[in-house]
Amino acid sequence: MPSNDLNKVILIGRLTRDAELKYNTKGTAIAAVSLANNRSVKRNDNWETEVSYFDADIFGKTAENLKPYLTKGKMICITARMKQDRWEKDGQKFSRVKLEAEDVQLLGGNSSENPNSSTGGNMQQDAGHATNQANTPQFTPAPQQAQSTQQEMFSSDDFPEDIPF
Repeated sequence: MPSNDLNKVILIGRLTRDAELKYNTKGTAIAAVSLANNRSVKRNDNWETEVSYFDADIFGKTAENLKPYLTKGKMICITARMKQDRWEKDGQKFSRVKLEAEDVQLLGGNSSENPNSSTGGNMQQDAGHATNQANTPQFTPAPQQAQSTQQEMFSSDDFPEDIPF
């Protein structure tokens, strides 16, 4: 009986370049993207930003449908499985880990985005189809209500001045 280990990654990041759409020999669309993912790390007494870069492929109709929205600077959430590519060149062995997208969500705009061309919602891949969630109702509390809620949640007495991480 074959063993199926768990291989699932959820990554949020910004696209480092516009998606490149290509087709394989079977005619399947493949959109190649690269994501930058930032994290803050405390070194000595200073917080520094570390950036990691990840390559991912999006397949099929989803790749074709999302291509216009996958532009440099766009924040996306991708659920994928990792795949290790291995090859040999001039007697030297190489390998890299690439992400194969199962689900893609557009999370936000970027500074160069044209508001008139925005979908106003998320595009999501589900079983190979992109669906627009632009008409999803969202709740935004009134400014006074939001401010009082934040004050109730985060009182200065709740947190010590030096957090150990």
